[in-house]
Amino acid sequence: MSSSSIANETTCAFTDSRPWTIRRVLTNQYFLYTVSLCFFFFGWDYLASHQAQDATTSIARPYEVLLAIQDLWDNELADYKLLGHVWMSTQRVVIGFVIAAVLAVPIGLFMALNRYVNAIVKPLFDLLKPMPPISWVSIAILWFGIEETSKVFIIIIGTFVPCLLNAYNGVRLVEPELYDVIRVLGGNRRDEILHVCFPASFPSIFAGLQISLNSAWTCVLAAELVCSRSGLGYIIVQGMNLADPAMVMSGMAIIAVLACGTSLLVTALERVLCPWKRKIAGL
Repeated sequence: MSSSSIANETTCAFTDSRPWTIRRVLTNQYFLYTVSLCFFFFGWDYLASHQAQDATTSIARPYEVLLAIQDLWDNELADYKLLGHVWMSTQRVVIGFVIAAVLAVPIGLFMALNRYVNAIVKPLFDLLKPMPPISWVSIAILWFGIEETSKVFIIIIGTFVPCLLNAYNGVRLVEPELYDVIRVLGGNRRDEILHVCFPASFPSIFAGLQISLNSAWTCVLAAELVCSRSGLGYIIVQGMNLADPAMVMSGMAIIAVLACGTSLLVTALERVLCPWKRKIAGL
C-alpha cells in the first residue's frame, strides 16, 4: 500500500500572510488564551483581597502563593526542598502511569479483537470499573504498608480504566468501510489489524492516555494526602496543618503546572506517532 494514499494524507501547516487587523487580533487564539488567564488571576486576586482576614479560611493571593513557592524552594520541608518533593510525586506518577498503560492498552486491544478474551475479561472489568480509585487507599495501605508500592498501586488503579476503555473503543469504533477497502486490495486479517485497526485506533488510545495522566495526578495527590512524608500532597497536608493557605495553594498550583506539562508531552508524542490524525479547523 502506498504511503501517499488519501487515508494517510496530512495537511501541512502554512503561514497566514493576511495583514493584522483589530478583528484578527481579538480573535487570535493566543490573545484569547492571554485574556482568559488575566481574567482568572485578576479575579483570584480581587476575591482574595476583599475577604475577611481569617487565616484559617482565607484564600491566598497570587503573590503570596509565589512567596510560598520561593520559601519551599529555599528551605527544606521533611528533608526535601521543592524540587525533591516535585521529583517524588513525578516519579510515582510516571511509574504508575507507565505500568497501567503497558498493561491496559494491550488488554483493551485484545478484548476488541478477540471475542473470547472479551468474554473472559469484560465481566471482571465491569465489576471493578465503577469503584473509585480513592476507595482503594485503605486496602493499599493494608496490603503494601505506607511505602512507595501502595502509592504506585493507587495510581495504577486510577489510570488503568481510561487506558483500557479507550483502547477497546478505539478498535470497536473503526469504520467497517476501512476493512472493506483493505479486503478489496487483497489484504488478510493481519493486514486489517496492522494497516487499519491499529492506525485508526491510535487517536482514541492517546485520548485515553491523556485522561489517565490527569487521573494519575489526582491519585498521587490522594495517596500522598493519606500516607506520605514527601511529595506535593504532603506539602498540601502540611499547609492545612499549619493553617497556611499559601502553602496549600502553592502545592495545588505546582500540581496543575506539572499535569499540564506532562499532558503536553503526551500530545507531542501523539503528533509524532499519529501524523495522519486530522485536526478540525477552528477547534
